Amino acid sequence: MRFKNKLLTTSLLVGTSMLATPAFAQAQQPVAGEDANQPAVTTQADPQVQEDQANVSTESEIVVTGTLIRNPNLVSSSPVNVVNESEITLRAPNNAEELIRRIPGVSPGIGSQVNNGSNGTNSVDLRGLGTQRNLVLLDGNRIVPTLANGVVDLNVIPVALISRVDVLTGGASTTYGADAVSGVVNFITNRSFSGIDARAAYKVTEQGDGQSHRVDLTMGGNFADDRGNAVLSFGYTKVEPVYQTRPFALFGISPTTGRASGSSATTTPTNINFGGATSYQQLNPGATAFVPYYEGFNFNPYNIFQTPLERKSAYGAVTYDVADGIEAYARGIFSQNEISSIIAPSGIFGNPLVVNADNPYLTPALRDQICTFNGIALGATCTGRTGSTATTGLPLPAVYRRLVELGPRIGNYKNTVYDARAGVLLDVTASTNLDLSVSYGKSEQINTNSGYVLNSRVQQALIATNTTTCTTNTFNCVPLNLFGVTGSITPAQVAFLQGEATIAITTQLQQARALYSGDIGFSAPWASNPVSFALGGEYRRYTYDRNPDARSQDPSELGGAGGATLPFTGGFNVKEAFAELIAPIASDRPFFDELTLEAGIRYSDYSIDAVGDPSFDTTTYKFGGTWQPVEGFRLRGNYQRAVRAPNIGELFAPVVTGLTSLSVDPCAGAAPTTNATLRDVCLAQGAPLGSIGNIPNPVAGQPNATGGGNPLLSPEKAKTFTVGAVVTPRNFLPGFSASLDYYNIKITDAITSPTPGDAIGACFNALSATNPACLSIRRNPVSGGLSGPTGTVRGLLLTTQNTGRLETSGFDLTVNYDRDLGPARLGLNFAGNYTKDLKFQSQPAGVNRDCVGFFSPNCGPSLGQLQPKYSFTQRTSLGFGAATLSLLWRHIGKMTYEGLADDYVARGFTAANRYLFVGTVTNQGPARSALAGNSYDFNRIDAYNYFDLNAQFDIERRFQFTIGVQNLFDKQPPIIGSPGTGTTSANSGNTFPSTYDPLGRSYSASVRVKF
Repeated sequence: MRFKNKLLTTSLLVGTSMLATPAFAQAQQPVAGEDANQPAVTTQADPQVQEDQANVSTESEIVVTGTLIRNPNLVSSSPVNVVNESEITLRAPNNAEELIRRIPGVSPGIGSQVNNGSNGTNSVDLRGLGTQRNLVLLDGNRIVPTLANGVVDLNVIPVALISRVDVLTGGASTTYGADAVSGVVNFITNRSFSGIDARAAYKVTEQGDGQSHRVDLTMGGNFADDRGNAVLSFGYTKVEPVYQTRPFALFGISPTTGRASGSSATTTPTNINFGGATSYQQLNPGATAFVPYYEGFNFNPYNIFQTPLERKSAYGAVTYDVADGIEAYARGIFSQNEISSIIAPSGIFGNPLVVNADNPYLTPALRDQICTFNGIALGATCTGRTGSTATTGLPLPAVYRRLVELGPRIGNYKNTVYDARAGVLLDVTASTNLDLSVSYGKSEQINTNSGYVLNSRVQQALIATNTTTCTTNTFNCVPLNLFGVTGSITPAQVAFLQGEATIAITTQLQQARALYSGDIGFSAPWASNPVSFALGGEYRRYTYDRNPDARSQDPSELGGAGGATLPFTGGFNVKEAFAELIAPIASDRPFFDELTLEAGIRYSDYSIDAVGDPSFDTTTYKFGGTWQPVEGFRLRGNYQRAVRAPNIGELFAPVVTGLTSLSVDPCAGAAPTTNATLRDVCLAQGAPLGSIGNIPNPVAGQPNATGGGNPLLSPEKAKTFTVGAVVTPRNFLPGFSASLDYYNIKITDAITSPTPGDAIGACFNALSATNPACLSIRRNPVSGGLSGPTGTVRGLLLTTQNTGRLETSGFDLTVNYDRDLGPARLGLNFAGNYTKDLKFQSQPAGVNRDCVGFFSPNCGPSLGQLQPKYSFTQRTSLGFGAATLSLLWRHIGKMTYEGLADDYVARGFTAANRYLFVGTVTNQGPARSALAGNSYDFNRIDAYNYFDLNAQFDIERRFQFTIGVQNLFDKQPPIIGSPGTGTTSANSGNTFPSTYDPLGRSYSASVRVKF
């Protein structure tokens, strides 16, 4: 007989519940057509409560997050938070990421609220340590990643089949291998399904936008005299975009000046930086003359708060008892989804250009001004520059023009994922089995970027003597009117200038694993349960291939693409051996109602696909234990040495120049004119002499930065420690359970790049024109700024090295209570997190930033998302027969700007730039923000509280209807300005949309029919 046992309703004695609905749901009986042993709705996940609920469980393989050992009596020392099926039903998420990012202590990764900075996937960031440092599993197994960073796209997860989600935060490399430094997210599916389950869900905001539709159909049943079971599920999801047209977001508000403006240079009409005292000159609204720069470009209305998504998915699984003690199994996943990022129109971003003096769109007055700004004598010297080539005309040193006539830039990501797993489970003895499995996964992403201006054609279209034909008529060139009012670029000109680019990415993962587990057949003298073990070996092979087209590879071709995307191929394989042991030491003894120890070790041998065939090996291990001195009170602790091997992107990504986040450049403005040493440093970095005193801050808060992979990287090392207590006083307070756990994670030799603040601080905190940290920064040769064409302006140097250090610690608290109140049933569930610290030091000479409770472009090791000191969720539910009313309270602790930290000097702030804007928001030019006239302090965000209300009705046991109101009180997000308050991916629409709700009140409805 196969080694199986009853699968407890949630996390199988592995931890305490989180975001759970009250236990009264267990009273429901299965409907005809369902597995007769399967509860209709799962319940809370407290270990003692689970023991009491074993009578409503079903037979299936045991899936325990945090260990490879399969034993029905297992109690793990690692705390695991659980999101159960009924909570998933109440939330009705469009994808798994929407559910996970609301767990206290979890930082948002790339998700539906990340627009500018999206890579076409959804991801999770445990403890704020970076999306690349946690692992996503499906039923305890890896699935193929989508990109070079090794991160799994959460859109692949079949939401309709999820019975629970286990979130283990803390090192798990011993159990699952590298990538699990900060923990794992394990999605557990319904492994034994019988019947038909049809679901439909709909969401819409109160403004009438952001509609989402989700339908799922699952079919399953037994066959061959119940020797086999098969399940097949299909899903379709459609999500519409929400644009940044909410009143608080319609105009970008400068975080330093409080003015409603926008992009500081690339605007419309045309803006040209002639350098020297002249600096920026912008066409006036009538396009009759150049005047000093007066108006930025408001890009907010083009951007979105919710990215559009269309997903089609299929999932199939089958198990079959070939003979006694032999079970074959297989599962397959297909997912195809399209995500689009939508940002403001393309443009000309500081390109040096030339126009002939007799250009048909260049009036004599504008021509004479251009000559004057360039120091060219008027008259014959100026008008004589009427040559028909780009080398004999009038120079335009750095041109900025937002080409609104082209429409928005759209990055369309089409992801197709295939992942299949097959294996056989063999009973070796009555209490041990051997699991042999192989799997293959392939992910294909086609990224099409459209709406971009082709810079090479801009120059070609500026050399013309009439309005119909260019001097060089390649590609049927149409002369460009760069000197007209907004909207003067005609459709014919747009058709010539506009182009798209494509990047094709293929990722593959091959796996083979042998796992021998069970118990050894005897127990310690004082214990009643036997010693359990797991032994095995695993092989994994990762490959990655990126093929951009010629336009994507040219850093100077696509206007506003952020830099070149170069081709690269990389891969590695790893061979591993592992062992785990869980040993009950004592049970049913005075002061030792239960005592269990556990240990594990994993050895990994990596071979990297690179010249010289570099390789390295790692060893990870863990020790832990649980002690229950009396029934209802349990102590647990776990220590792990974890590792993370560098991913393919960190090893092989080509060095390129792109964009990063920085609001204030120390060389900007008048500062270099009064500080001779600063002046010398700015000049040494490539700023022209004439730009001193007029150097601009980075355009849109996004300076250029150069970085890439490093094939000489070695694995990170981490030490993780957890200790906690679980209380379940069922004898004197039935229905109550609580847990409190302390965690501490320290990562050394971390694979990191300097933050923009660190790169700036390494130079400007030790001013010297010969300081290597200063000379590594290279400036725009025309404007002297850090922005400009990525093909010629390197900007900041942000190299990838094993020099970082990360550390976080804190407490997790969960409390659950349910009881009868006469005709009603009350359920109270609380899950809270206190993050003591989250320190990030990108390099030994960099600032060791503790970013808990702070925000800035330099906070956070990955996306710069927020990590409040306090956060919690609390659900209160009342059940009345077949109806349940439930209120979810979400709390986000207060945040402050990083410049307000006590050690602000060490963090690179000065008295001048320590604060963001405080005062009354004003308009600039024709900008008319709804925020103008209101007073704000962009340096502080008060604690936030959101409330979601749901009602659920179970009708005739076959129909379940759920309605809900999210953000019940229509709480508006905090206003802190953008861009530049945080990183580009985190800070948008004057707020942090992944942390706070930018959509306002919204409504949801879902129906589930079961047969």
